[in-house]
Amino acid sequence: MKRGFYTIMAAQFCSSLADNALFIACIAILTTMHAPAWMAPFLKWSFSLFYVLLAAFVGAFADAYPKGKVMFATNIIKIFGCSLIFLDVHPAIAYGIVGMGAAAYSPAKYGILTELLPPEQLVAANGWIEGLTIASIVLGVVLGGQLVGNPAWYNYLLSFDMPGIDTGIDTPAAAALAVITGIYLLAALFNLRIPATGAVYAKQYHTPGKLIEDFAHCCSTLWRDKLGQISLAVTTLFWGCGMALQYIVLRWGQEQLGLTLAKATVLQGVFSIGLAVGAVTAAKFVSLRRSLSVVWVGIAMGLIVMVMTLVHQIWLAYPLLILIGALAGYFVVPMNALLQHRGHVLMSAGHSIAVQNFNENLSVLTVLAFYALLLRLEVGLGITICLFGGLVALVMYLVIRRHQANQREFDNEALIGIDPKAPH
Repeated sequence: MKRGFYTIMAAQFCSSLADNALFIACIAILTTMHAPAWMAPFLKWSFSLFYVLLAAFVGAFADAYPKGKVMFATNIIKIFGCSLIFLDVHPAIAYGIVGMGAAAYSPAKYGILTELLPPEQLVAANGWIEGLTIASIVLGVVLGGQLVGNPAWYNYLLSFDMPGIDTGIDTPAAAALAVITGIYLLAALFNLRIPATGAVYAKQYHTPGKLIEDFAHCCSTLWRDKLGQISLAVTTLFWGCGMALQYIVLRWGQEQLGLTLAKATVLQGVFSIGLAVGAVTAAKFVSLRRSLSVVWVGIAMGLIVMVMTLVHQIWLAYPLLILIGALAGYFVVPMNALLQHRGHVLMSAGHSIAVQNFNENLSVLTVLAFYALLLRLEVGLGITICLFGGLVALVMYLVIRRHQANQREFDNEALIGIDPKAPH
């Protein structure tokens, strides 16, 4: 890998670490506010909303400027959103502003990979990026849980004092936010070190109408493409149900395993360890040419999710979550790489990632709204788990059937465009 790739990984790790720690901190703040249960999924809903609202614009923005500068500017927006909580702005609004920065950050983060690396390295690069992102999720949710839920941690932070300056940091939540802001600042410093790739795209539209029209064309192009539609369907399903699974795991840990919020966040970390294992394994053993061979793993993952309803002991919960995470990581990383490559072939890097983010986060909004409705209707945890596990298995089965139909009409390798002499 080129040296700039490792700087991208460092920037992504710090930014994602802060995002996930902030998520847990905001949940803790909602708890102290005695907010209703449905407000927790609404927190992530507000974060994902901007991925959908800004989808037509962020791709053009990412392609109009060097992507390292775009990542720096959008990371500053995240810092601003985080800082709003210090001013007593509602966590859902502040986290939504962070989501605005994240929505513009993502096309630059993934788009630069297609500029920096050749196609045959994309699966490996995505494996490392996703593995590191997952590691940041592990550490982020655990860090957030410890910052707001462990007295030893927040008492130590609150013991710091600056002579003659009233920082206003006098609660566990405020101390956690100060640490998280510092991590965002570190990410911004890494962003400044990302090299310019020299990639130049066609002049971007500037009027909203033209941008929306161009985005609609890109979205239609990717969904009509025989490879793009399969990979896009898989990643869209994964992120929608995966986001709901974050909340389900927290609820599962508290209701079925009898854990506190701080300890339940560790379960998310355990699940993410499995994701990292699956992602790195896919990066090592699955080439871009063979990426579609992993689709069947999604059915297995959906069915195994249902086993959570039978587990009531923590020592059984850990291996189960690692297995579910490993299956998820193994099938989503090759699909992500294939989608990036196919999007890069059909359109620009930034536009293809914006289309991907639009569809995936539209799925997130829909699934989280459905999950919030289940909470509102007080549907039991077991039924909720089975609904989501069954949904994943069913949709993945339909995707496989669609792919089998497509295979009768086109040659996979010809569309992927990899040199036939390249190693499998």
